[in-house]
Amino acid sequence: MKEIGNWKLEIGNSSQREGGFTLIEVLVSAAILVILAAGFLGLQFIISQNQVTAWRNYLAIEAANLSLSNLSRELRDARQSGTGGYPLEVPNDQEIVFYSDIDYDEEIERVRYTLSGTELTKGVIEPVGEPATYPADTEKTKIVTDIVRNASNPVFYYYNSDWPTDTTNNPLPSNLRISDTRQIKIILITNPKADSPEFDFRLESDVRLRMLN
Repeated sequence: MKEIGNWKLEIGNSSQREGGFTLIEVLVSAAILVILAAGFLGLQFIISQNQVTAWRNYLAIEAANLSLSNLSRELRDARQSGTGGYPLEVPNDQEIVFYSDIDYDEEIERVRYTLSGTELTKGVIEPVGEPATYPADTEKTKIVTDIVRNASNPVFYYYNSDWPTDTTNNPLPSNLRISDTRQIKIILITNPKADSPEFDFRLESDVRLRMLN
């Protein structure tokens, strides 16, 4: 600072700061925006993946439910086989074999549903000849659902005509199922996620056998 007469003159940098942002501030701001954008996109990806998984799980359970509806319809119309045999051939806990016109072609098919692990399979044999026979090697099989979590629990429960009044003799023991069964309960525990039993979904259907009532 120099004195000129009674005046003082300041020389050097002004103490008043000019407006605007420094380069460092701009870079820091940009970095923060990038981090926020990356976090937002990551969150959106996680949400999208969860939504896709939830939708797939829903479709898998709906497919199992549709299969159960078809099974119930076919079983409801069980009737004597083309050979005159009894409508029920194999009434086990996790397998059932019966005869029914499942495709409405006026021919009685042999129908088999079997639970093996997590797969519920369906096998169909068309009658051949007159009188009808059901060659085992002509059975056409398919998996109707692969998300069954029954483990060792029964899929099929068999009841006589006195159910639900008679709770002593029902469900029926194995030796009485072919002759006495008039109603069948089907229970499928389904879950697309094998390691998440808390999300098990129970599908249930009660079927009265029309031709035996």
